[in-house]
Amino acid sequence: MQLRQVSVLTNGVRLHVVEAGPESGDLVVLLHGFPEFSYGWRAQIGPLASAGYRVVAPDQRGYNLSDKPRGLASYCLDELVADIAGLIEATGRRQAFVVAHDWGGAAAWWLAMTRPGLVRALAVINAPHPVVLRRLLRSSPVQRRKSRYMLYFQLPWLPERRLAGDDFAYMAAALAKTSRPGTFTADDLSRYREAWARPGALTGMLNWYRAALRRPPKRPPTVRVAAPTLLIWGARDRFLGQESVAPSLELCDRGRAEILPDATHWVQHEEPERVNTLLLDFFVSTAAGPAAT
Repeated sequence: MQLRQVSVLTNGVRLHVVEAGPESGDLVVLLHGFPEFSYGWRAQIGPLASAGYRVVAPDQRGYNLSDKPRGLASYCLDELVADIAGLIEATGRRQAFVVAHDWGGAAAWWLAMTRPGLVRALAVINAPHPVVLRRLLRSSPVQRRKSRYMLYFQLPWLPERRLAGDDFAYMAAALAKTSRPGTFTADDLSRYREAWARPGALTGMLNWYRAALRRPPKRPPTVRVAAPTLLIWGARDRFLGQESVAPSLELCDRGRAEILPDATHWVQHEEPERVNTLLLDFFVSTAAGPAAT
């Protein structure tokens, strides 16, 4: 499968984007989370493109080859959503199947709430609805304990120094410890280290966390998601509890969940064939209605 590397100007920033598949195919946008980049979808891009979809996977702002604007205001959810909206517009389409993981999931949920016309269907992997996560952080000691690293990331410069130390040993070890053995190969980690080492990347990546707590967006008129929604969840996630799944679905007009009992937070890496099948079946099942063009 031939990949196309393009640069897209959207919302005042330039995003590096990996594309594949026929340009006439239905649009699929893949949104990565922390600490990955478009490479995190390497097991999905080819199969989705081979199935006839036009796949676009950006390095989101702050990551890898994309722009890394300064200031926390540049990383609030409304700005992240505007990036995605502009990316969809740049393809000449009015709608997309949106697939997202981790922090990409937070942006995708917000996109579906605030710009519902852009989302033909939403598939989120191990990322709860933002309203549900906020509730859990207030009410659940277990979730607060799992998320305490977010407070550490609020500090200036110190997290960058620690994470970058010894050739990003801490970050590489964290990926290994929170995933199934062998999930991330030495080559994978080498690619991630190269992305993390780009000037300004670590600060840009961490600013997603900092802006979430210190520059939260205004609550939208509705927090419900109208688009058909599939929530794929690895039950052994060490960061996010499965108790967020049912409340997230309650905020969806047409939502369902698929729980993968042996998968961790890194579902699309550990069980790519299962994830790809779920996505393709979901796209077909939601494609009965006409797409906006």
